[in-house]
Formats: sequence, structure tokens, C-alpha cells
Amino acid sequence: MEVLGVIPARYGSSRFAGKVLADILGKPMIQWVYEAASKVKLLDGLIIACDDERILRAVKNFGAKAVLTSKDHACGTDRIAEVVNPIDTKIVVNIQADEPCLHPAMVDSVARALLDNKNVAMSTLRKEISNIEELYDPNIVKVVVDKDDFALYFSRSAIPSPQRQIDRSNPILPKGFFKHIGLYAYTKDFLFTFKNLPASPLEKVECLEQLRVLENGYKIKVIETDFDTIGVDTPEDLTKVKNKLSA
Repeated sequence: MEVLGVIPARYGSSRFAGKVLADILGKPMIQWVYEAASKVKLLDGLIIACDDERILRAVKNFGAKAVLTSKDHACGTDRIAEVVNPIDTKIVVNIQADEPCLHPAMVDSVARALLDNKNVAMSTLRKEISNIEELYDPNIVKVVVDKDDFALYFSRSAIPSPQRQIDRSNPILPKGFFKHIGLYAYTKDFLFTFKNLPASPLEKVECLEQLRVLENGYKIKVIETDFDTIGVDTPEDLTKVKNKLSA
């Protein structure tokens, strides 16, 4: 197998428990994610890695492949590692279970970055920010990259610092500010390297697991996408998703 997609799905959530099973226009959120990922041309396989029997039952109801994992994993990366460990695959794509507006081309982009360049071990996405509210929203992660589109830093703060460039009363930003979209691809080897790295100081400060990679001297390729998503962290986010999908 060349490319395997895995959707880690956890029932517990500090802000929105059971969100992956939240109803969106008659289907659970996890089904929207799975159906979008099923359209990805580069995926040779797709698995939902869940930690709860309720998710497993829901997944079986719409005919997807699922694996019940340990409840003790600290993060989605560990859950994915448990599932892919016995599977012969070169590339693993981590598809977030709370991104029901996922576009298949986004998954293709992160996988293609590794397929086309054997020196890239991990990739993710960025989307240009045009609304100043997003730039200053700590729930939206920002990213800056170097001239070769490798990540320099991820932050919940506004980066690069825009204070001398913009008027905060103006809802439209100039170009050059990007939000991070938490879709990842890794080589299988690097997934286990990443998993075994200790939590890093900046990771703990920002609560951003990907900073562990940068702090340990590894690189993350960041692909720009024209597609946007709405990650569901709260019931209010779910309302936004319903409105978008209804339209």
C-alpha cells in the first residue's frame, strides 16, 4: 500500500463531548468526514481509528472500516500509530474527525507532497487569512513558512506581528497571513519518530503538537490550499458547519 488515510476519532472532548457523532443534516459528523475522504484519489485505504463503542457502532452503520483502539492515547498521533503499526504502507494521512467540510483535494495535496519529494517526511496545509477576526482568534492556529514553504513556526497568536501594517478596525487584511489547517501526511517511519519524541517546551506553551517536530530539528512542508474548512470545537462551530453545508 502506498498511501493510507486514518481518521482518529475520540469520543471525549473537553469543550464538546461526543462531537464526532453530532448530527449534521441527518448524518453524524464522522460520516461527512469519511465520505469526503473516500473521494480522495491517492488513498489506497481508509480507516477510522476510534476509542469508543458508540463511534464504532455508528461507523459500522454507514459501512466504513473502523478499528477500536485504546482509550489511553494522549493524542490522535498515538491512536494512528496503534492502527498503522501492523500495516504495510509508505505514507499515512492524518484526517481530522472534526472537519466535516473537508475537500478531497486537500488530502491529495498533503499526500502528493510526500510522493513527489522523497526528502519530505511530513506535510500539512495553510490557507490565506482575509478576515482580521481569524488572525486574532486563538482557536485558529497561524503559521509562517520559509522561502521553500517549510514551517518556521505555528502559533495561536497573530504571526507575523501585524501591528505596524494594519488597522484592526479594518476587517480586510493585506496578503501574507496564513492559518494552519490541521491535516497531516507523514511517512510511516517518521510517524513513529514523531510519536516517540518527548513533548517539547513550545508545544506545551502553545498546546500545538506539531511544534515538537520543529523543536527537534525536523521539517514540515506546508502546502497552500484554496479550500477552507470549519473545525468543530464547540456547539457554535457546529451551527456554522450546518449553515455552510445547507447552503
